[in-house]
Amino acid sequence: MVYDRPETLTDALAILARAPRTLLAGGTDLYPATTAPELAGPVLDITAIPELAGISRRDGHLRIGACTPWAAIRDAPLPPACDALRAAAAGVGGVQIQNAGTIGGNLCNASPAADGVPPLLALDAEVELAGTLAGTLDGTPATRRLPLAAFLAAPRTTARRPDEILSAVLLPERALAGRSAFGKLGARAHLVISIVMVAARIVTEGGRITAAALAVGAAGPVACRLPALEARLRGTTGTVPITPADLAPLSPIDDVRATAPYRREAAAELLRRAIAEACA
Repeated sequence: MVYDRPETLTDALAILARAPRTLLAGGTDLYPATTAPELAGPVLDITAIPELAGISRRDGHLRIGACTPWAAIRDAPLPPACDALRAAAAGVGGVQIQNAGTIGGNLCNASPAADGVPPLLALDAEVELAGTLAGTLDGTPATRRLPLAAFLAAPRTTARRPDEILSAVLLPERALAGRSAFGKLGARAHLVISIVMVAARIVTEGGRITAAALAVGAAGPVACRLPALEARLRGTTGTVPITPADLAPLSPIDDVRATAPYRREAAAELLRRAIAEACA
């Protein structure tokens, strides 16, 4: 097996430009999906690139490097608007998975049941993609940004090009207002694929909601926001009834974990709880 572990993003992109590679970060999704004795095809291990890890504030964004492990996000002193993201990080697998698994790998795996996606959607997250199609004048890699909702094209499918590496997740400062909460339903608390999960970020003033961001996962091909319910919450104390029209963006399926009607019912209840918690 051909294996490379470069120490700079520029070197990684140069390797990727020569031929497609299987990208390896934490490997917590990649290895379980591998039935052969070793990973198939040439592998590009990006875990030794310092600029792909860590959490910082720059250029009007909270920047989370794509190779930042869930444990680092779980333990980071993030603002209350990120409470849902930290809670999701604390529920991704067990502690070993949280220490190895990365936020970028989770997004590139593009599972409809990825716990990290609803909290990121509620934070208006964007992804930063570093590529080799064009370079900047100073020799640094060219980058482009996409809203997370546009990056996640379909189950197991993203908008990442073969010559690109997901380099960071960007949370705009304007979305770091308020407080958020996360709710997840599964057969047990850890090491389980979610039946449904929700995230709610609420901004209040004088006891009333001035802004709301709500997202649901595992209830459709990709996680999604609920704009109608967000609009109805504004100006209220958060106790509005959740109607079928509010859940119209969802398209749950019947599978071995739950039926579609059960997922809708569970999503509504988890949303009620998350909204109340975020309003508290």
